[in-house]
Amino acid sequence: MAELNVTLPYNLEAEQSVLGSILIDNKCMADANLYLRADYFYLPQHKAIFSAMDYQFMNNGGAIDPVIIADALTKDGTYDLAGGKEYLMQLANVVPSTANIEKYAKIVQEQYYLRNLIQVSQSIIEDATSGAGTANNILDSAEQRIYDIREGKIGKGPEKIADVIMNKVYPELKNRTGENKDDYLGISTGFGLLDKYITGLNKSDFILIGARPAMGKTSFALNLAQNITMGARKRCVFFSLEMTKEQLAERLLASQAGIESQKFRTGELSNDEWIRLGNALSAFHDVELYLDDTAAITVPEIKSIVRRLKHVDCVLIDYLGLIQSAVHKENRVQEVSEITRNLKMMAKDLNIPVICCAQLSRGTEGRGKTHTPQLSDLRESGSIEQDADIVMFLYRPDYYRNELSEEERDEVDENLTELIVAKNRHGGVGTIQLTFDKEFTRFRSIDNVRDYSQS
Repeated sequence: MAELNVTLPYNLEAEQSVLGSILIDNKCMADANLYLRADYFYLPQHKAIFSAMDYQFMNNGGAIDPVIIADALTKDGTYDLAGGKEYLMQLANVVPSTANIEKYAKIVQEQYYLRNLIQVSQSIIEDATSGAGTANNILDSAEQRIYDIREGKIGKGPEKIADVIMNKVYPELKNRTGENKDDYLGISTGFGLLDKYITGLNKSDFILIGARPAMGKTSFALNLAQNITMGARKRCVFFSLEMTKEQLAERLLASQAGIESQKFRTGELSNDEWIRLGNALSAFHDVELYLDDTAAITVPEIKSIVRRLKHVDCVLIDYLGLIQSAVHKENRVQEVSEITRNLKMMAKDLNIPVICCAQLSRGTEGRGKTHTPQLSDLRESGSIEQDADIVMFLYRPDYYRNELSEEERDEVDENLTELIVAKNRHGGVGTIQLTFDKEFTRFRSIDNVRDYSQS
């Protein structure tokens, strides 16, 4: 299909006014950088001028004037020296007022977004008319490309390491050590020793929680959601592909109120438990925890829901084996590989931690008395281990009580749960001991239990 005959929009006067303002007052560069990158300019020579200005601003003490920029452009072959100086002087003379630098920059940014929107729209039309993909796939792709425009992710290109350090790494480090450092550190899991291992739940991390059935992975994921939203006061979405919203809410309420979840089904609550239930209801009133029980959901659909909700700090998914592939593959192994890659990309694109539960293979059952999970037990695809930044396993020795002798059974703590950090891109690996309150379906760290006993 031929391209639509559309003239790409740009505003020559706004581009010239941005560059001219910076030439007159180099402090305008800081204002321009809030909205623009070199690629946002339409004319190639304007891209080159802004790029040279940005380099001077970041590396040479901010020295920017027509002579210095003309010299840099001459070395790059953009202009000859005389022509460069003449055009730069013209730019400085056409500026109505440097006080309006932000308004000029916003106009240039607006035209850049419109150009990209036109180009993406043409691409979407080509995809839709070519018959090369399903409607759902084209919709997902279109939504992602439009979202990328809004997020300014078009045309970033390679960045010099010095620029990455000075513009991103160093400011982030200052934020993490400043007065408001809690706003920039990883989200607390509510389990102190786990936070020490993984430095909290960090942006763009894909975190996997693996376990055999009945080990409590759903309960642990709900505990995390509760700690993230009620403790750290963050906004979180919990996607359950197995349980309904009502079942999840019931578990959360029982855990918060300290009431056996079974009593919710029988309705046999004492007066004291009704009071605790009322207090728990009040505690959830302003909690930013959202539950979604859409069955057979795909990763692009999850991503779309999270984007529409806006300002989400963390996503939890229960569980991997029930997520549907957005693209049909020859076998489930290939589908799982596609799913885990997309989960990692979702964490990276949305810049939030994505936590996903996964069921382990039966490999743990055939190891004699040592059933401790290993990375090789991840079901269906080795890509799970490869794509995940952090892999944790839940293991309860009491689950295998029937395989033990009578003497060995007496030594097993029925509530003891090992949280095994088996892979950690940010630090060490090891085992954290938790206790599982079965009647309240909640986990607590051993340290916390000891603290309670001493109080």
